Amino acid sequence: MSKWKLTLQVAATYIGTVVGAGFATGKEIVQFFTQYGSMGLFGILISGLFFIWLGSKMMLIAQSIDATSYQTLNTHLFGTFMGKLINGFTIIILFGVTSVMLASTGAIAAEQFGLWPQVGMLLTIGLAYISVSKGINGLLFVNSLVVPMMLAFSILIFIPHAPDFSFLQVSTVHFQGDWNWLISPFLYVALNLALAQAVLVPLGSEVKDRKVIKNGAVLGGIGLTFMMVATHLALSNLPYAYHLDIPMSEVVKHIGLFVNWLFLLVVFGEIFTTLIGNVFGIARQIQSILPISNQRAFAFIFALCFLVAQVGYGELLKVLYPIFGYIGLALLVMLCIKKEKS
Repeated sequence: MSKWKLTLQVAATYIGTVVGAGFATGKEIVQFFTQYGSMGLFGILISGLFFIWLGSKMMLIAQSIDATSYQTLNTHLFGTFMGKLINGFTIIILFGVTSVMLASTGAIAAEQFGLWPQVGMLLTIGLAYISVSKGINGLLFVNSLVVPMMLAFSILIFIPHAPDFSFLQVSTVHFQGDWNWLISPFLYVALNLALAQAVLVPLGSEVKDRKVIKNGAVLGGIGLTFMMVATHLALSNLPYAYHLDIPMSEVVKHIGLFVNWLFLLVVFGEIFTTLIGNVFGIARQIQSILPISNQRAFAFIFALCFLVAQVGYGELLKVLYPIFGYIGLALLVMLCIKKEKS
């Protein structure tokens, strides 16, 4: 495989790992950035820089210590004892976010099709079980379809709003006039890197070319930043966005029916990609401890996440994501201060 193809693959994997239910639906961007008005844009730019820097550094450290899993990376960063504690936090994070992904499919079924949320969740579980049963090839196939679609959709929602530059003005979305906007980008990056390490660590270990890793992280970070800005711009003048589980759906309704259906497809694809990646990673960790088959591991994970998902998508995102962000701050700090092995 040529270097540029591998670089694009690294970038796409980075984007696909970070973008999930809260991002794609707009809820995450509203909560972490848009509610802070014009300061939210600066928060997004700060996040983008840290995604480029620390995403690259995480993969480079993983490569230098030949870490095939996030357990190895955390032990390297925090030491044996603290590494075990952080690994315990990580598995909790992965379970929680997988539940959020699953709950979001219930929100889509309820808000867009008038179905019971449980129907959307069960249908997703069925499709996800088929995908993860095919192993890594199933994950790669789904991800290769979704990331280009998400970038294309971001361009579609960015173009109509670009001329008015409303994202430079004070947003009407539940504006919070305090200094939380400066803390929010660090929480956001910490949360997402804590989740993304399950994929980025083995990716960094397998890609031997340091330049490919660096360029892939730069392209991935730029792509993430553009998608955040596009979403923030589209939602900045939607006053009631803070109160919606899927605020982006209100934006696409005014663009056209085709774009609305494309949006739902993209949202589900992003949710699905993150969900099956998390389930696959959790199953691998469980199997490293217990002698259990793939089928039983997947069934256990889906059943537990289904129960947790009954809390509801909006409430889960509001409560769990900030907590995960604070836990991930420890990882962010250690990535900042830890030097790579030469």
